[in-house]
Amino acid sequence: MTEQTVIDLGLNAVWIASLISAPALLSILITGLIVSVLQAATQINEQTLSFIPKILVMTIALAITGPWILETFIHFTIGIFNRIPNIVR
Repeated sequence: MTEQTVIDLGLNAVWIASLISAPALLSILITGLIVSVLQAATQINEQTLSFIPKILVMTIALAITGPWILETFIHFTIGIFNRIPNIVR
């Protein structure tokens, strides 16, 4: 196993982790921004007011993108398992 193989595996793992986490993080980011603007406009500074919508939106985003996330992760895992004979040499 060469250094380039390790670098490629690490880079691929970071890329897949970014792709898998993007739907949930982006939905939480957008929801947080909307709730913050509404809180600033109405001057309501309640912490739980921003927490509940974020959980709901993240749950919906993961329910919608869940099959794609699972397919991406399975494809990555199969690719890693297929590389094992080449890595051992």
